[in-house]
Amino acid sequence: MNRIEILSPAGGYESVYAAVRAGADAIYVGAKDFSARASAHNFTLEELSSAVKYCHRFGVKVYLALNTVIFDDEMNDALELVKNAAKSDIDALITQDIGLAQAVRKIVPDLKLHASTQMSVHTLSGAKALKELGFSRVVLAREMTKSEIKYIADNCDIELEVFVHGALCMCVSGQCYMSAMLGTRSANRGMCAQPCRLPFATANSTHALSLKDNSLVDYIKELEEIGVVSAKIEGRMKRPEYVAMATSACRQMRDNGFVDSVTNERLQAVFSRTGFTDGYYTDNRGSEMFGFRKRDDVVKATEKLFREIRTTYKDEFGRIAIDVDMKIALGEKMILTVSDGRKSLSVESENAVEKAMNAPATEEKIAQLLNKTGDTPFVIKNVNVDINGDCFVAAKDVNLMRRTAFENLALNSEIWHNYEISDFSFDDLLDEIEEVSFDKKPSYAITRDLNIPESFSSCEYVFVPLFECEKHLDKVKGFKEKGINIALDIPRGMFSREEKIAHALDKLKSEGITHAMCHNIGAFYLCKERGFDVHLSCFMNIANSLSINWAKNYGASDVELSFELDLNRINALKVSLPSGVASYGYLPLMMTRNCPLKSGGANCATCKTANKLQDRKGEEFTVVCDTNVSEILNCVPLILPLEIYKSKNVVFKVFHFSVENSVENKEKILKNISEKRSFERFTHGLYIRGVKNFTIF
Repeated sequence: MNRIEILSPAGGYESVYAAVRAGADAIYVGAKDFSARASAHNFTLEELSSAVKYCHRFGVKVYLALNTVIFDDEMNDALELVKNAAKSDIDALITQDIGLAQAVRKIVPDLKLHASTQMSVHTLSGAKALKELGFSRVVLAREMTKSEIKYIADNCDIELEVFVHGALCMCVSGQCYMSAMLGTRSANRGMCAQPCRLPFATANSTHALSLKDNSLVDYIKELEEIGVVSAKIEGRMKRPEYVAMATSACRQMRDNGFVDSVTNERLQAVFSRTGFTDGYYTDNRGSEMFGFRKRDDVVKATEKLFREIRTTYKDEFGRIAIDVDMKIALGEKMILTVSDGRKSLSVESENAVEKAMNAPATEEKIAQLLNKTGDTPFVIKNVNVDINGDCFVAAKDVNLMRRTAFENLALNSEIWHNYEISDFSFDDLLDEIEEVSFDKKPSYAITRDLNIPESFSSCEYVFVPLFECEKHLDKVKGFKEKGINIALDIPRGMFSREEKIAHALDKLKSEGITHAMCHNIGAFYLCKERGFDVHLSCFMNIANSLSINWAKNYGASDVELSFELDLNRINALKVSLPSGVASYGYLPLMMTRNCPLKSGGANCATCKTANKLQDRKGEEFTVVCDTNVSEILNCVPLILPLEIYKSKNVVFKVFHFSVENSVENKEKILKNISEKRSFERFTHGLYIRGVKNFTIF
C-alpha cells in the first residue's frame, strides 16, 4: 500500500517554504489569473518556475490550480498560461472547466489533469465519467462520508483526493452563486466575497451559513487504508504559519499515527472557527458543525505564536533517504558513492591517499563527516565506510567530496517531465467546431411537484423530480394524455442514493419516459449509459464554446447555459448544440448537505418543507429540501431581459418553479411572463451587469 500524499496549499512563496520544510509531499498553487482563490497572493510565471525548481529539488510535486469557469474571451490567455506552466514543469493541472480540460488534453497530452472539487463530483458515476474523459485524479466534494468515499475507491480506478483540514464552505463547491448574484463576485471564478460568513438568521441562530473548519487529521491513516491517495489541506489564503502547522500535523499522523501535543495546540490556535468538525466524514451532520470566527479565536493567533511556529520551518526538511558508501585505500583515490534508490553516482578525490604519519583515519570519524546533510534534500539512511591501511585523510577533502556528491545527486533526483506542447490556440480549436444555427423552440419548465397546469402543454418538456415520477406514475401517464410531455429531473445532490436513482431511471425508461435533466456529470453518465436524451442544466456551469462542444460530443441533446454569462458573452459563443437560458425562477444560490436550519437546533422530524433565512438587511431567503440536500433560493425571482432571448444563441428558455406550489400560481406566473407583465420585485440576474472579470497580466 502506497503512503498517502500530504498536499499543502501555497498562496505565496513563503508558504512554499513552510509547506516543503514542514514535510509536504506536494503543494498546490494558483497563478495570478484563473485561480479559485483570486484573493491569495498567487504566482507570476517567473515565481511559478522558481517554485517548481525549488520543490522538485526536494522531491515535492507542484500542482497548478486553474480551477475556475473560463469565458471565451479569456480562453487564449488560459491556454497560454497552461503552456507556460507546462514549460515550468508542473506535475498536474487542477481544473474545473470541462472545455478547458479537453483543450489541455490536446495541447499538453501528457500533463496530468486533476478534477477540482469545484466540479461537484460526489458519486461513483461522476468519478467514472472523469476517468473516461482523461482525468487521472478527482478532488471529491467535501461533504462526503467515509462510506461514500470508500465506495468510489473500491469501484473506480481513479486517484482520489480528500480535503482533510481547513475551511468548509456551506455550499457544495461549484454550486454557490450567492456572491455572484448578490454582488457580481463569482465563487466559480475565484472571487467569492464570502457573504455566507455574514449573519444569516434563523429562529435560534445568527450565523446559519457558517460552518466550523473541517479537520480529518485523525483519520489520515484510515483514508490511506480506504485507498485515498492524497490528503489535501485547504488554505491558499492563509498565513505560512498555518500551512506549516497543518502540514506538520498531517505528516505526523501519517508517519507516526499521532500528532504531538505542541503541534496540535498550535494548529488549534493559528486558525479556527470555534473549533473543528468532522461531521461530514462521520455522517454526523447537525448544529455542532456550525461556527464562526469569534474574538477568542482571533486572540489565540498572536505574533508570539507565529514567531514560535516560524522557528519550526527555518531549516530545510530532509526527505529523500540515501545510502552513502566511502572507500579509502592507501595509494588510491578515495571514492564516495551516494544513492537515493533510483539513481546512484560516485565522485573521486583529486589525489591519491597517503600514509598517515601518526593518527590514521577511522571509520567512525569519516562517518561523522559524511552524516552532515546541511540544506540538501537528503536524510542519511545508511553510511558505510571501508578503510584499507593506515590512511591520512583531510577533513576538507571529505567535505568537498560530500558536497559535490550531494549536489549532483540532488540535480539527478529532480522531477523532469519535458512535456510535448503543441502550438494550438483557442482560435484553432474553435475552427474545429462546426457552428450550427438552430431555430427557436418551445420552453422547458422545471417543477418540484406534480401540480402542473394545463397551460404547461406549451412547453416542450416539463421536468419533474425523478422520485415524484416514480411514486406517482399513474398521474404522470395522465399528463401525457393532456399533451404535457413529462421528463425527469435528476436530483442535484446524489449523495448515497446513486443506486436508487439508477433503479428509478431503469423503471421509468421502461414506462416510456426517455428525457432527463442532469445537473452534474455523474447524472449525465448514468442517463447516457441508459440511453436517455440528456438535457444539461445551468448548474453544470457551461460557459464557453469548448464546453458546449464537449457536451455535444459526450451525447447531450441541449444545454442550459450558465446564468453567470452576460448578453455579450452569450452572443459571442460558437454553439454546436441548442442552447438555452434560465428565464424565470427563484434560482438556488446554494446547495448544501447540512441544512442551515439545523444551525439553530431544528430537526427534520419537525421541519416544514420550506423555511426562511434572514440576512442583516432584512431580506428573506427560502430554504427548500428534498430530504438529501437543501437549496437556498434567491430572495427575488429572475426575469429574463427580452434582449437576451433575441440572441441567436438562445434557442429555448427554462422556467424554474420552486416555491410556486399551486397550479393557479404557476399558471398566473406563466401568463404574466408570456404577456410581459411587470413583477413587483425581480432581478435580471447577471445577464446585463455580468460578473467581475479577471485582470489579465
